[in-house]
Amino acid sequence: MRFLFHTTRKESYDMTLTKDTTIGEILDYDQSTAVYFMEMGMHCLGCPASRGESIEDACAVHGVMVEELLEKLNEHFAKK
Repeated sequence: MRFLFHTTRKESYDMTLTKDTTIGEILDYDQSTAVYFMEMGMHCLGCPASRGESIEDACAVHGVMVEELLEKLNEHFAKK
Protein backbone atom coordinates (compact mmCIF):
# COMPACT_ATOMS: atom_id res chain seq x y z
CA MET A 1 0.00 0.00 0.00
CA ARG A 2 1.30 3.46 -0.87
CA PHE A 3 0.44 6.75 0.82
CA LEU A 4 0.95 10.23 -0.52
CA PHE A 5 1.77 12.81 2.13
CA HIS A 6 0.91 16.45 1.65
CA THR A 7 2.18 18.73 4.39
CA THR A 8 0.97 22.01 2.92
CA ARG A 9 -2.73 21.18 2.94
CA LYS A 10 -3.59 23.99 5.37
CA GLU A 11 -1.91 27.33 5.80
CA SER A 12 -2.15 27.28 9.59
CA TYR A 13 -2.24 24.35 11.96
CA ASP A 14 -4.53 25.49 14.73
CA MET A 15 -6.15 22.11 15.27
CA THR A 16 -6.27 20.70 18.80
CA LEU A 17 -7.22 17.05 18.93
CA THR A 18 -9.29 15.23 21.52
CA LYS A 19 -9.95 11.54 22.04
CA ASP A 20 -13.19 12.00 20.07
CA THR A 21 -11.51 13.42 16.94
CA THR A 22 -11.85 10.97 14.07
CA ILE A 23 -8.96 9.55 12.09
CA GLY A 24 -10.53 10.95 8.91
CA GLU A 25 -10.63 14.49 10.32
CA ILE A 26 -6.95 14.29 11.22
CA LEU A 27 -5.84 12.85 7.88
CA ASP A 28 -7.96 15.36 5.94
CA TYR A 29 -6.28 18.15 7.88
CA ASP A 30 -2.73 16.84 7.49
CA GLN A 31 -1.89 13.56 5.75
CA SER A 32 1.64 13.57 7.16
CA THR A 33 0.12 12.45 10.49
CA ALA A 34 -0.37 8.99 8.97
CA VAL A 35 3.09 8.13 10.27
CA TYR A 36 1.86 8.27 13.87
CA PHE A 37 -0.95 5.83 13.14
CA MET A 38 1.35 3.50 11.24
CA GLU A 39 3.77 3.50 14.21
CA MET A 40 1.00 2.23 16.49
CA GLY A 41 0.17 -0.60 14.09
CA MET A 42 -2.81 1.01 12.37
CA HIS A 43 -1.97 0.06 8.79
CA CYS A 44 -5.56 0.24 7.54
CA LEU A 45 -5.74 4.02 7.03
CA GLY A 46 -7.20 3.64 3.55
CA CYS A 47 -10.15 1.65 4.87
CA PRO A 48 -13.38 3.68 5.00
CA ALA A 49 -14.22 2.24 8.44
CA SER A 50 -10.95 3.48 9.97
CA ARG A 51 -11.66 7.05 8.84
CA GLY A 52 -14.75 7.15 11.03
CA GLU A 53 -13.00 5.78 14.12
CA SER A 54 -12.17 8.13 16.94
CA ILE A 55 -8.62 8.33 18.27
CA GLU A 56 -9.86 6.65 21.44
CA ASP A 57 -11.41 3.72 19.56
CA ALA A 58 -8.34 3.24 17.37
CA CYS A 59 -6.06 3.21 20.39
CA ALA A 60 -8.26 0.71 22.22
CA VAL A 61 -8.20 -1.69 19.26
CA HIS A 62 -4.44 -1.40 18.82
CA GLY A 63 -3.46 -1.46 22.50
CA VAL A 64 -2.08 2.08 22.57
CA MET A 65 -2.57 4.62 25.35
CA VAL A 66 -4.80 7.35 23.92
CA GLU A 67 -2.95 10.04 25.89
CA GLU A 68 0.37 9.07 24.26
CA LEU A 69 -0.99 9.35 20.74
CA LEU A 70 -2.82 12.60 21.50
CA GLU A 71 0.37 14.09 22.88
CA LYS A 72 2.34 13.14 19.76
CA LEU A 73 -0.31 14.44 17.40
CA ASN A 74 -0.87 17.71 19.27
CA GLU A 75 2.91 18.27 19.41
CA HIS A 76 3.02 17.68 15.65
CA PHE A 77 0.39 20.36 15.06
CA ALA A 78 2.01 22.76 17.54
CA LYS A 79 5.25 22.64 15.52
CA LYS A 80 3.58 23.72 12.30
